[in-house]
Amino acid sequence: MQPHPGDVWVFAYGSLMWNPGFAFAERCEARLTGAHRTLCVYSFHHRGTPEQPGLVLGLDLGGSCRGIAYRVAAADWPQTHAYLTEREQISGVYREVTRRISLLDGSGREAPAVAYLVNRAHPQYARGLTLQDQLHLVRRSHGKSGPNTDYVVATVKALEGLGIRDAALAFIVHHLAGGHGAPADLPADDEKTLP
Repeated sequence: MQPHPGDVWVFAYGSLMWNPGFAFAERCEARLTGAHRTLCVYSFHHRGTPEQPGLVLGLDLGGSCRGIAYRVAAADWPQTHAYLTEREQISGVYREVTRRISLLDGSGREAPAVAYLVNRAHPQYARGLTLQDQLHLVRRSHGKSGPNTDYVVATVKALEGLGIRDAALAFIVHHLAGGHGAPADLPADDEKTLP
């Protein structure tokens, strides 16, 4: 299937994987190189409040990230872009950028895609949190879109459905479920280090 020249790809790495909220013409696994998925954004709206911030994912510089790419038909793009702007740009913590992605459907295709990278200069950028810090924030916070725990668990389930194991997220989910220590099935390698 050849996309229309005006169609737009959107790269999803967090909640957009399991709750896109917009119409799309095609969905496939994809890889973005040059940034990795990490819990690095304080959430004051969707999964927390300014008084009790939650913690959500961002694309931070370095490494690579596997996720989902959605192809949005050109005719649907203005409405979809307005929706994504309202959802992702509430406070400006994400920068909307265009990055080249590899589509992992066996076709060898590459395409430019809209992606949302974290703005490291923004006050909501959560730099240097330990896994225990992340766990504490996730466990206690709740925002307009629901509990922070639900967000992390749903993201891990979506990743597992793609055969992706994120060590940090697996640690947090393991402890949210009452586990102690490190999960037994943590991989030795981490997606952040992939080329």
